Amino acid sequence: MSTKPINSILFVCLGNICRSPLAEGVFRAVWAERGRGRDMLLDSAATSGWEVGSAPDPRSIAVAIRHGIDISAQRARKVTPQDFSRFDLILGMDRSNVADLKALAPAARDRVRLYMEFAHGHARDVPDPYYDGEDAFASVYRMIREASEALATRLAARASLPDSGQASSTM
Repeated sequence: MSTKPINSILFVCLGNICRSPLAEGVFRAVWAERGRGRDMLLDSAATSGWEVGSAPDPRSIAVAIRHGIDISAQRARKVTPQDFSRFDLILGMDRSNVADLKALAPAARDRVRLYMEFAHGHARDVPDPYYDGEDAFASVYRMIREASEALATRLAARASLPDSGQASSTM
């Protein structure tokens, strides 16, 4: 990736009711805490259409609320072809999401990344907590919060670099 500024991020999971709405909400909060709230387009979406129009899972809403973040107004939507040109960075929550996204838009492969790998440099999935209990949602929240902090730090540092047009070894 070049050092082109990242002004838009799409967070993606399978149904857009557990992980990706939480990632959108948490990253939005982290970005705002750093005084950067309105300079980034953030959204979340699903690779499947099963949950389109649904609110986030009540357990995702609850864990977010416990940390002062309200994601209850979000509604699930499916990734569209336009998303691949609209967003500078598309972050899949797990390897399956990333593979699905790359298959949908081979030309946008360079903008599709695994969230934990992009944020931390470790190729690790954010596990789907849907079939698990409250502890799994709390664990996913902690992973997403940590990754969001790392991503915000990385993007802020990246924004301070001059755009040389050269590929960056840090991204």
